[in-house]
Formats: sequence, C-alpha cells, structure tokens
Amino acid sequence: MLPGFVLFYVGAVLFLNGLWLLGRIQDREIVVINVVAGMVSGAVVLHDAFGAGANSASIRNAALTLLFATTYLWVAYNRVTGVDGRGLGWFSLFVAITTVPVFLREVTQAGSAMGLWLAANWAVWGVLWFMYFLLLALGRPIQRQTGWVTLFTGILTGWLPGFLLLDGLV
Repeated sequence: MLPGFVLFYVGAVLFLNGLWLLGRIQDREIVVINVVAGMVSGAVVLHDAFGAGANSASIRNAALTLLFATTYLWVAYNRVTGVDGRGLGWFSLFVAITTVPVFLREVTQAGSAMGLWLAANWAVWGVLWFMYFLLLALGRPIQRQTGWVTLFTGILTGWLPGFLLLDGLV
C-alpha cells in the first residue's frame, strides 16, 4: 500500500509543478504541495530504512525514494528563499545519472509486466530530472517543454498508478 500512497502524491506534485512551470501557479503557492509530497516521501523513507522490517531491499528503496523527497523539499526551499535553482539543477543531474543503473537493473530483473513498467518509469523520471538539470543548472530555454513533460509524467507515472494501487486495482 505504501507504493500507491507515495505514487499518488508524486503524481500530485509533478502535475502541479508542471502547471507551475507553465505559469499557471505562482512561485510561493507551489510550496505547499512540494512540502506535503516531500514529507510523505520522507515518511516512507524513514519506514523503509529504519522500520522494524528494514532489510537490504527496503533500504535500497528508501535511498531511491529519498531522491524524490529531496527534490520536492528543495523546490519548496527555492520558492521560499527566491534562489535561482542552480543547486537543484546540479542535484538533478546527479539523480538523472543515478536513474540509468536503476533502469538497467529493473529491466534485467523484471519478471513481469509490472517490473517492466517500473523500469520504464525510471527511464521517464531520468529524462525529467535531466530536463531539470538543463533548465536550472545550464539555463536552457526549455521551461515550457519541461512543464508539459512534468505534468504528463505526474499523471502517467504517479497519480494514475498510485490511484490504481490504492484502490487495489493493480
């Protein structure tokens, strides 16, 4: 149930961050959903890394989930402080590079359609984080494209699967 819980809020934050990048939400208003998603993801990180059932697989999951939580909290911090986001951009490059071996591992170990779906998500998330690197660290003029990719990534890799998992449909 925890994956559905996290994915549901990943979907919400990416959808709204996409709208924000498209100029539909003000800078300071986007802080709330980023803090909520960061806290939800952070709580799952604590559960997976330090909970009673923690093992090597759950700790690995915690480490990867912390990439998401850190990103959302960093977006919130940037909007509150008004910094330009270059640090988050460089962190996004680190995360984008990290998604490559995660994707490859998921593809080679996928024993089901769900495993391949997860691998595809890591590839999409890696592209998205790379776009944040280009936008924030290198200042490329791709805000509109990044906004649309963020919005659709939120729906397809977060909200929809999270909702289906929470309802027990997958």
